[in-house]
Amino acid sequence: MKKYLLPLAVLVIVVGFLGFGLRLDPREVPSPLIDKPAPPFRLPVLQDPAKTVSNTDLKGKVWLLNVWASWCVSCREEHPVLVEFAKQNIVPIYGLNYKDKSDDAKAWLARLGNPYVLSLVDEKGKIGIDYGVYGVPETYLIDRDGIIRYKKIGPVTPDTIREKILPLVKQLKG
Repeated sequence: MKKYLLPLAVLVIVVGFLGFGLRLDPREVPSPLIDKPAPPFRLPVLQDPAKTVSNTDLKGKVWLLNVWASWCVSCREEHPVLVEFAKQNIVPIYGLNYKDKSDDAKAWLARLGNPYVLSLVDEKGKIGIDYGVYGVPETYLIDRDGIIRYKKIGPVTPDTIREKILPLVKQLKG
């Protein structure tokens, strides 16, 4: 009987960890960038490639950075939510067009609406790597000092806006 106790104890522990892990949301992956300065960038603007914008240009305001691409199926799901949210003028949304063709991105925004104050071009994905992008879409909330305060992996939903983004924006602006 005693020889079965150790394997049984190990099995109970493994099942406990499995049960705990199955209750976690895979889209809520903790980011090592939370509460750290946003990685620096200087990127061309999608609609005017001669113009560039850097993260230091955005200091002094609370803003969202939404990583998107015209080839991204989940971005299409998220896009109407961002368009509606942008109409409320609560927080500016900047796009980071990730590993995309500029003509495709412009056509996509023209067809589906443009929620972005500006969309920046990250054609080779180097800035996405700096931000720890797992895949598109991803959204970051950045405070007035350029510190990342929130990261959402996957599509932003009305619930995400209501339960996570709006309370944080209110706190950061307050």
